Amino acid sequence: MQIKSVRRATATAAVLGAVLVTLSACEASPSGGAKNGLPGPHTRPPRAARAAGAGPAGQPPARQPDRPAPVGDPGRLPGVGEQWQALIPDHSGQVVAVYGEDKDSADSTVVLYSRQVGGWQPAGSWPAHNGRAGWTADHSAGDGRSPIGVFTVTDAGGVLPDPGTRLSYAQGRDLYTPPHYWSPAYRHDFDYVIAIDYNRLRGTPPHDTTHPWGDGRGGGIWLHLDHGSGTSACIGLPREAMEYLLRTLDPAREPVVVMGDRPSLRS
Repeated sequence: MQIKSVRRATATAAVLGAVLVTLSACEASPSGGAKNGLPGPHTRPPRAARAAGAGPAGQPPARQPDRPAPVGDPGRLPGVGEQWQALIPDHSGQVVAVYGEDKDSADSTVVLYSRQVGGWQPAGSWPAHNGRAGWTADHSAGDGRSPIGVFTVTDAGGVLPDPGTRLSYAQGRDLYTPPHYWSPAYRHDFDYVIAIDYNRLRGTPPHDTTHPWGDGRGGGIWLHLDHGSGTSACIGLPREAMEYLLRTLDPAREPVVVMGDRPSLRS
């Protein structure tokens, strides 16, 4: 009987371990988060949502930012300096720009830009949150900071069915639903996710845990639904923003994410 009990416990642990590895987004939280790496109860409770403004015809409304988006030469991506501008591929026609307020701030503004004949034009803007500890140009697993850089986006997924995206989409309640013991504030973070191609294999679903640079460099960094405060490394956006991005981003236009705090991006 004891042997059977041990075997049963071992099998249960193996199943649980598989689930925890699958739910590997936003990395581990060293200050009290769940062991599977999803945002944990150390974060602040969500703030009340602001009213949304009108968006393009046939699309969800684009939320107006509570922090201003950069402006400048329409031929260049606003607020982005030479070193980062040079990393945006010439053939990229869409950029999701994440402007962090400060190196140590969890507050940011996300702007979707589309390359037009006259240059980069904004198509939507929303308040958002980045890593709870801010930003870093040398990201490592568990540092609580979002990586600064230019990254492609190719794959999406979530608890909810595909809302009509052109990106590869992996839907699965078991893959993306947070554990039952999480606070209700975080239960819907992964209703929709878009994988940021940082230390991951392009063309694999967001829940794939392969880290080409090694586990120490972190990984599983996503755009996902906002819970009102900082993340472990991901970018949290309002639901209407995620729906808009999923329906608007087009692999044929080779979209990228440009992300970092404002001073670093201007450098």
